[in-house]
Amino acid sequence: MGAPRLPRSPRVLLLVDFINPLNFPGAESLADAALEAAHATAALKEKLTRSGVATIYANDNYGVWQSDFHSLVSTCVGMDGPPGEIAKLLYPQAEDVTILKPRHSAFFASPLELLLTEMEARELVICGLASDMCVQLTAAEAFMREYPCWVPSDCHAAESREAKQSAIAHMEGVLKCDVRPSTAPAPRRKSRGRRDL
Repeated sequence: MGAPRLPRSPRVLLLVDFINPLNFPGAESLADAALEAAHATAALKEKLTRSGVATIYANDNYGVWQSDFHSLVSTCVGMDGPPGEIAKLLYPQAEDVTILKPRHSAFFASPLELLLTEMEARELVICGLASDMCVQLTAAEAFMREYPCWVPSDCHAAESREAKQSAIAHMEGVLKCDVRPSTAPAPRRKSRGRRDL
């Protein structure tokens, strides 16, 4: 019996590094903002899931290739403070797809591009940590692959307000991302390339 097929999902929600022990230098400056972003993302995920949008979790392996994503989830769920709260808010469901990534971008040396092709994805919604690193670099690689991206401004976080605002400005101005908050109404669509819906 073969493995189950991936769902067809023209729009895909990509959650980057939310499942995170937050034990690196600077994490204390990120923790509260990360938890706030996780609350907004959990509400958005619920809404998108109801409308048939698939979710992919793309997460660092933190240098431990012997463990899998679900081991990381279990570790984080058992932690106190923001890491545990975030893991509980965004606990992956059975239908969600999960991958481990070795570097900052969710595309680099990971199966993400293959998965998106199999799912017939044409548009990405990117949320996660941190705004000015993994989220921005993932958006940059999505831009190079001509995926229109929505990066909701309330669904990612950085270590400082300035770093986040700089990342938002870059993603909007250079990478042509939609950066409206998750609760804002959808704008009228404009043609942005061959993948546009």
